[in-house]
Amino acid sequence: MEYLPGILGVAVVMFVSTNVDDIFVLLGFFSDSKFRARQIVIGQYLGIAVLFAVSLLASLISLVIPAAYIGLLGLAPIFIGLKKLWELWKGTDTDDDPEDHEKASAGHGNIVAVALVTMANGGDNISIYTPIFATRSIYEIATIAVIFAVLTAMWIGSAHSLVNHRTIGAPIRRYGNRVVPFVLVALGILILHEAGTIELLRR
Repeated sequence: MEYLPGILGVAVVMFVSTNVDDIFVLLGFFSDSKFRARQIVIGQYLGIAVLFAVSLLASLISLVIPAAYIGLLGLAPIFIGLKKLWELWKGTDTDDDPEDHEKASAGHGNIVAVALVTMANGGDNISIYTPIFATRSIYEIATIAVIFAVLTAMWIGSAHSLVNHRTIGAPIRRYGNRVVPFVLVALGILILHEAGTIELLRR
């Protein structure tokens, strides 16, 4: 257990440095009445788990996935953001039918949406996690996984608390669903640009 303090510090730095912008995405999802808290929690954990698993696999087989191909995940938030903008323009996102809410919350589409955005937003995580995992033992990697799970819960809890805050919660809920589509589209474009995917698509 002598390695625990050191690996704790490494895990915290890894998670915070690569997931700090997830807070803003989570704020948007929690402020959207079409998304249930359970769906956001499952989707966020699923997205983080996929990024973690892919990074671990890459470290085990010494595979380096070109950033441009990982950047293709940036198309997911663009698509989701454009879909939300279309709903807002058509008025289907503000004048919601309770029955539609029930149908949306009963399906898996929202979970997939959260997971895809989390994965797209964390595309650069793989390039950071992979070399670190490659130099760690299985016990250290398992410890990092547990720490990531705890920190993900803290991230989700912080976003949920902000949305439901007595003072700032109301404006976040009121304007969040109108701002999020633009944030998602901008996020997707940024991912495509930084990963070099735009140049790849031009070929």
